[in-house]
Amino acid sequence: MISYPQLKYIVELDNKRHFVAAAEACFVTQPTLSMQLKKLEEQLGVEIFDRSNQPIVPTPIGRKIIAQAKLALAENKKIHAIIEDFQQKMEGELRIGIIPSLAPYLLPLFIGNFVKKYPKLKVHVSELLSEDIIEKLQKEELDIGILATPLHEKQLVERLLFYEKILLYVNPSHSYAKRKILDSSDLNADGMWMLSKGHCFRSQVLNLCSMQEEVSEQVGFHYESGSLESIKKFVQKEGGYTLMPELALSENVENIALIAIENSPLREISMVHNKNFLKNHLLEKLSEEIKSAVPIEMLNSSKGQRVEWRS
Repeated sequence: MISYPQLKYIVELDNKRHFVAAAEACFVTQPTLSMQLKKLEEQLGVEIFDRSNQPIVPTPIGRKIIAQAKLALAENKKIHAIIEDFQQKMEGELRIGIIPSLAPYLLPLFIGNFVKKYPKLKVHVSELLSEDIIEKLQKEELDIGILATPLHEKQLVERLLFYEKILLYVNPSHSYAKRKILDSSDLNADGMWMLSKGHCFRSQVLNLCSMQEEVSEQVGFHYESGSLESIKKFVQKEGGYTLMPELALSENVENIALIAIENSPLREISMVHNKNFLKNHLLEKLSEEIKSAVPIEMLNSSKGQRVEWRS
């Protein structure tokens, strides 16, 4: 009979493609892992890995065995998750992915209190682009994603958290600074600073302004950043304007105009997980912690209209 550790060994060996790295990931010695693999191959009568290649690769039959091993491990994990959820346990490991345009503004509001409340829960947070979070959630390499929604992904479940207003962040020298409110159709690429490609907020801005992939040059050069803070600095020092989500504007800056946009466009933020993630009690507690950390008015969608970023 194939043992649970043997399943873990071949899956991790497939991930690492190196005996020493796989052994370290499984917290065993390299000879132990090698011996267990050889024992399993003898038991099954087939070779799972081709050792003549460096790095090693699965054989054709090995790929099928590894795929089934992943399913078996996932099903075993579900049983433990069901029990932990029934017992309302807040322990184990929680892997969270969060988008860069949200992480520095939202995480400090809730993560410290959350880990203090549940010290047996080991939380790992990664800043990732939205498409990377979606891919890792689908592969169950992340437990939870915190990002802009809707995603329109059948395998993923979205739990609404809050809404952020999208506002204009304008240098006083720009013509927009004299306005109290602007229609999104009035906005153009002239003088606009933007996040680099791959960021969902960039896509929302382009959708909101009905723009194509066009941004004008500023002060003699073209610049796109993965950091909202960098963009804010350039607006402050070099002029122009940008669009900002509400949480990124928590700190007041002198000599900067914050201009509302007609119909109050909103960025919807949700907690997203794979349908196979079964720890509902944990999800509820994390959702409660995040919602209690943001301003109460951000929980209400009636203050504006949601802007989608993904079709």
